[in-house]
Amino acid sequence: MLRDDDVVLMVSNAPDLLLAKRIAHVLVEEGLAACVNLGAPCLSIYEWKGTVEGAEEIPMHIKTTHGRHAAAVARLAQMHPYEVPEIIVLPVIGGAAPYLDWVREQTADRPQQRD
Repeated sequence: MLRDDDVVLMVSNAPDLLLAKRIAHVLVEEGLAACVNLGAPCLSIYEWKGTVEGAEEIPMHIKTTHGRHAAAVARLAQMHPYEVPEIIVLPVIGGAAPYLDWVREQTADRPQQRD
C-alpha cells in the first residue's frame, strides 16, 4: 500500500503541443505535479468505437505523489478534450533520493495565499 508521500509517475498524452504545455503549466502551478516532461510527437494506433484509428499525440510524464495523484488526475481529465483520455498512474519503486525529496517538496500542501 502506498503512503501519501510516495512518488508516482502519471502517464498521459495530449492531442497537440499547445494543450500539452497548458496542462503541464497548470499542474505545476497548482502544485499537483513537480514536473511534467513533454515528449516528441508520436503516432498512437488504437481502436475507437469499432474503427482502428491513428493520431499524433504528445506524450506527457507527470511526477507527483500518491497523495496528490487523485487531484492531478481529476484536473488533467477536466482540461483534456478526449472522451476517454489516457491517464495511468504508476508507482515509483526507487530513484535518486534528492530528486524524490524534491518531488515531495514541490507537491506538498501549500498555505492559501490571501488577497
